[in-house]
Amino acid sequence: MHDRKQHVIKMAHELFIDRGFQGTSIQDILDYSGISKGTFYNYFSSKNELLIALFKALYESMENSRDELLIGQDPSNLAIFIKQIEFQMNTNKKNKLVTLFEEVFVSNDEDLKQFLKDGQKRMLQWVFNRFLELFGEEKRPYLLDASIMFLGILHHNVKYYSVSNGSSADIYPVVRYSVERMVKIVEDASASGVQLNKPEQMENWFPEGMRSDQTFQANLLKTIGSLKDKLQPKENYSESIERLDFVQDELLHSKKSRKFLIESVLCSLREDQALDQKTVETLDSLVNSYFE
Repeated sequence: MHDRKQHVIKMAHELFIDRGFQGTSIQDILDYSGISKGTFYNYFSSKNELLIALFKALYESMENSRDELLIGQDPSNLAIFIKQIEFQMNTNKKNKLVTLFEEVFVSNDEDLKQFLKDGQKRMLQWVFNRFLELFGEEKRPYLLDASIMFLGILHHNVKYYSVSNGSSADIYPVVRYSVERMVKIVEDASASGVQLNKPEQMENWFPEGMRSDQTFQANLLKTIGSLKDKLQPKENYSESIERLDFVQDELLHSKKSRKFLIESVLCSLREDQALDQKTVETLDSLVNSYFE
C-alpha cells in the first residue's frame, strides 16, 4: 500500500507542475496514476489532503538532505550555510513549490494555509538555530530579527534576480549575496544594541516546544530512518512503514499530536518482529521525552 500511495503522490505532483493544483482534478489524477476512485479515497480524503501529503514528503526529503550537508562540517562555516540554502532554493525551484504555495494562499482552504504557515515557522526557527551556530551565543538577542530579515531579503532577491536574469539563472550568487549582507546587519545590530523582536518571543510563536527542537527532530528522523533501513521485506512490510510514517507525521507535522494514537501504534511496533526492537526502544524513549 505504501508504494502505491507514493506512486499516486508522485503522479499528482507531475500533474500539479504541468497544470497547476487548481487546474488538476481528482479524475485527472485517477487517469494519470491508473488507480480507481475507491483506491484514491482509501489514501486521501480530498485533493487538498493529497497536496499536504506531497508537501510533507518533499519537506522531509529536502530537510534531511539539507541537514546532511552539515555532517562532519564546522557549523560556524558560512560557506556550508550558503550551500544549505542554495540546495533548499534549488529544490523548491525543481519541484515548483513557490507556484504551489501561491495557489494555496489564494485558496479558501484554511488547513492548507495553516500547514504552509507551520512550514514557514519551522524554516524561521531552523535559520535562527543556524545563525546561533554561525554568529555565537553573544549575538542571540539580534538573531531573531536577523532570521526574519534574511528570509525576506532572500525571497525578494531571488524573485527579482529571476525576473532580470531568467528563471534558469544560477541561484548561488543570490544566496551568497543575501547571506553576506546578513553578516553586516548582525554586526551593526550588535554594535548598536538595537533589537526589535526578542528571541524569547518564539516561545509564544512555537508553543509546540519539542516539535520545533532541531535535536529532537534530527534524532526522530534518524531513529525512524534506521528502523526502515533494517526492515526486512515481508507480508506486512507496508504496514510497518505506514506505522512509522504515522508516528513521524504526528510528532513533526500534526497541529496537536495525539498521544493516545501514537501509543497505540507504538504497541504494534513493539510486537512487530520485522523491526529491530532495540531501535524501537529508542523511538519509545523519544516519544516519552516529547510528551514529558
